[in-house]
Amino acid sequence: MSHVTDAQKWTERALQRLSGAGYRSGGARRELVTLLGEQPCALTALEIEAALARGARRVSRASVYRILDELERVRMIQRIEAGHGMARYEPVRTGRAHHHHVVCDECGQLQPFSDEGLERAIKRLSERIPHAVTEHEVLLHGACENCSS
Repeated sequence: MSHVTDAQKWTERALQRLSGAGYRSGGARRELVTLLGEQPCALTALEIEAALARGARRVSRASVYRILDELERVRMIQRIEAGHGMARYEPVRTGRAHHHHVVCDECGQLQPFSDEGLERAIKRLSERIPHAVTEHEVLLHGACENCSS
């Protein structure tokens, strides 16, 4: 019996969406999509580039940004503006893997968090507004433990 992980499911769904949108499949694209699928939280483009450089295939910075743009267009990743001119990217996930973030405005540390009460409040709000809410991201700002001391 084959056990397919959530990361593998997201990776295959992302590759199918890219293909369906007319993007050619290639080794660099597959490597980047696989890397993102395995991440528990958001990465910067430079962190993605560095992680890919440690693997079997080096992917240029221009290709990293191009593939991230493609994934954003097909709504498989979300861009998180963490301040300090730094964007991070992570797969759009549902269920237990879905989370939000708190960012330190001093050092830029990004910490994921989940809260069932917040999810229920967002669901109730989405039922009262005249928009079909398909995804959401909550980003809290403050100072981490190290920077607030």
